[in-house]
Amino acid sequence: MMNIPFQMGIIIFCFTYLGIWLDEKYTSSSIFTIILSLFAVFIALYNVIRQVKNLNKDD
Repeated sequence: MMNIPFQMGIIIFCFTYLGIWLDEKYTSSSIFTIILSLFAVFIALYNVIRQVKNLNKDD
């Protein structure tokens, strides 16, 4: 349970950083940053839900 916030932070940070890099390389807007950061939040939440289900299944 202690590593869940760290996993969420790493996922969101990496995808947002990738979005910033893509925006700097290909566009003048921040569309990649917005899309990838929202996608990262959904991935992180899915990961949390999956881990909580596994913890409840073990009990």
